[in-house]
Amino acid sequence: MTPSDTSAPRPNIVLIMADDLGEEVLGAYGGTSFDTPNIDALAESGTRFTHAFSTPVCSPSRATILTGRYTFRYDHSWGHLPAGEVTFGKILRDAGYATAAAGKWQMGLLKDKPLQPRREGFNRYSFWAWHEGPRYYDPLIWQDARLVDDAIDHRYGPDVYTDFLIDHIKRNRGEHQRFFAYFPMTVPHLAKTGGPYEEPTGPDGDYQTYDELVDQMDRLVGRIVHALERYGLREETLILFTGDNGSPTHVTATVEGDTLQGGKGKMTDAGTHVPLIASWPGHVPSSEVSRALIDFTDFLPTFADLAGAPLPDDRTIDGVSFAPQLFGREAGHRPWIYTQWKGDRWARTRDWKLYGDGTLYHAAQDPQEERPIPPGERGEEAAAARKKLQQAFDQLGVDNR
Repeated sequence: MTPSDTSAPRPNIVLIMADDLGEEVLGAYGGTSFDTPNIDALAESGTRFTHAFSTPVCSPSRATILTGRYTFRYDHSWGHLPAGEVTFGKILRDAGYATAAAGKWQMGLLKDKPLQPRREGFNRYSFWAWHEGPRYYDPLIWQDARLVDDAIDHRYGPDVYTDFLIDHIKRNRGEHQRFFAYFPMTVPHLAKTGGPYEEPTGPDGDYQTYDELVDQMDRLVGRIVHALERYGLREETLILFTGDNGSPTHVTATVEGDTLQGGKGKMTDAGTHVPLIASWPGHVPSSEVSRALIDFTDFLPTFADLAGAPLPDDRTIDGVSFAPQLFGREAGHRPWIYTQWKGDRWARTRDWKLYGDGTLYHAAQDPQEERPIPPGERGEEAAAARKKLQQAFDQLGVDNR
């Protein structure tokens, strides 16, 4: 599919990825424990996806979303992206987009590789220095290959990253210029409070709570949306909002009367089921819900699709474009998705989930994974699901332990 097939022009693209955010936190997904009015309004203006999945922790999610490839296909270790990978930054830059990124990079220590984001396709960038210093108060930030901590002392890091991307939007608002802004947020991840990477507290002497960081996340999303409106770009821009993994395990949220606990680091839905909201007025249907099955490998081919750019032909791209689903077409998307972490893996459909050790769950009825289904039980439907998902492992070439 090309953009002409949808009668849509090439959009500007803003991808916002919150850090440690399960869908249960958001009002748009039925959560009532936190206030997220700006994100909820974004969902109301567009389409809310109910079956989007990440890996259960941040670093492999970042590598996967950037490359469109599952991490078993390359040398992925924590906080590392091999230099030979093709990212969506490179694809969109080569398609003529002005590209920028800001927030949490975590694909390498920028003190060792200050030009890495540029090599990965981002013309401009402003990233927290990860293990080098704090992300929130008195932040340590690499901006366009230069350490700029002295220039931003006493500022709130998330506002620095947001200001940078708003400036990028402002600079590239010309009629014939397309821009891409990637915002891997630092919020609502808690500040490091102990050990060698301990961060300073806020002005009141305390660390921000998860509730307070959710408030900041929502405020910053509102700033991005309002900037696009202010510059007359809202109807030319696709905004995608997601999270990199589930909420921390100490976080609870109420959804439709049920109390749900965060599952960051776990392979269950609590650790991998993330929000995905798409908004592009006049193109993406408003107030809609999509059940399309999506994982993080799908973003790169979707962006290539929207930009009319070719995918690399020298490597396997695991993702499938969900551009048709953005425009309201439910049919024709992928039949299963996959994720892995620490030697564990699963493949799943919307309703069924098979782990690498052969454990099967009816995920639609048992999202907490309390009732495994042994081989031979639950009749033909379970047997067919097991066979289909085993074929997914076989197609990927990964061992079913």
